[in-house]
Amino acid sequence: MQNSPPPPGVDPAGTPSVRERRRRARRRRSRWSAALAVSLLGLAGAVAVVQIATRTGAGAPRAGVLGLASGSPGPPGLAGGAEPAIGRAEHPAAAGTGDPAAGGATPAPGGVPAPGATPLLRLPGPVPQRGAGSFRYGDGPGEVFGRAGALRRYRVAVENGATEEVGVFAGAVDRALSHPASWIGSGRLRLQRVPAGAPYEFTVYLATAQTARVMCAAGGVDIRVGGRPYTSCRAPGKVIINLDRWRASVDHFVAAGIPLDTYRLYVVNHEVGHELGHRHERCPGRGRPAPVMMQQTLFLKGCAANPWPYLDGARYAGPPL
Repeated sequence: MQNSPPPPGVDPAGTPSVRERRRRARRRRSRWSAALAVSLLGLAGAVAVVQIATRTGAGAPRAGVLGLASGSPGPPGLAGGAEPAIGRAEHPAAAGTGDPAAGGATPAPGGVPAPGATPLLRLPGPVPQRGAGSFRYGDGPGEVFGRAGALRRYRVAVENGATEEVGVFAGAVDRALSHPASWIGSGRLRLQRVPAGAPYEFTVYLATAQTARVMCAAGGVDIRVGGRPYTSCRAPGKVIINLDRWRASVDHFVAAGIPLDTYRLYVVNHEVGHELGHRHERCPGRGRPAPVMMQQTLFLKGCAANPWPYLDGARYAGPPL
C-alpha cells in the first residue's frame, strides 16, 4: 500500500510543525481573551445593578413610577400632619376603636391619632349645666388670619360659672380659624379676634347647656335632643358653643377614638360656617371625609370625621341637605 502524504502543518514524523503550533496557540489566546471580555462585561453589569438598587431601594417602586402618586401629606386632620392630641385619653378603652376611616389611633386634625399616642377623647368630671348668664370676653386684638378679602372681626366670650378660662378658649378658637384649611382657605376672607368694646361682626360664645338653649332659642334654633340641650348653634351675630360638647364631645366620636381636639376644631368651623352663610350638607359617600357643614355632632353616616372646609387647598363640600 502506498503511504499518503502527511496533512498540512504536520511533519513526516506525525507531529505538528512549529508553524502549526504557533497558529494553534494564537487561536487559544484569542478564545481566552474573548471569554475574559465577556466575563468582565457581566461583572460590570452586576455592579451597575447593585449601585442602582442601593440608590433607589431594591424591589420598592418609587413614587411617580407605574402610576403611583408622589407621597404628599394628606389634608391636616385626615392622614397627614398636624395638630397634636391634648394630654392623654381619659377613656383609653375607647381609643383606637370604631370607624377606621375616622382614624383609630392618633390625632391629626381629622381623627387620625399619631403612632403611639393615646388621644384625649373627652374630659372627666361633671360639666356645669347652668352658669350666671353673663360672660367674660377675651383680650385682643389678635393677628389677622388670611391673606386677602373682606375682614370679619369676632369676639370670644366664656360664660361665668362655666369653669373654663377665656384665654384658653380664645386660643382654641383662634387655632381653628387661623388654619389654612379653615374658612380663610378661600383666599377671599380674613378673620381677626378683637376685644370687647371694639367693632365686630360676630361673637363666639362658650355657654353652659341651659344658657346655650336660651340663646339659641332666641335665634330661632332648638338645640334639644331627647329633651335636653345637646347641640351648639348659630344665631344672628352669635356662634354659641355648648359647654357639654366642648368638654365631652359626642358618643360616636368617642367610640371611634376620634380626639376631642378634632371635635372642637369641627364645631368651631361648623358654626362659624353658618355665620358665614353656609348651610348643612350631607355625606358624599361612605369612607369619604365628612363635609364640615355636615351635622357631625349627630351622625357621620359612613363618612370620616373632618373638621376642615378646605382639603388640599380646595373647598370640600357635600350634597345640600
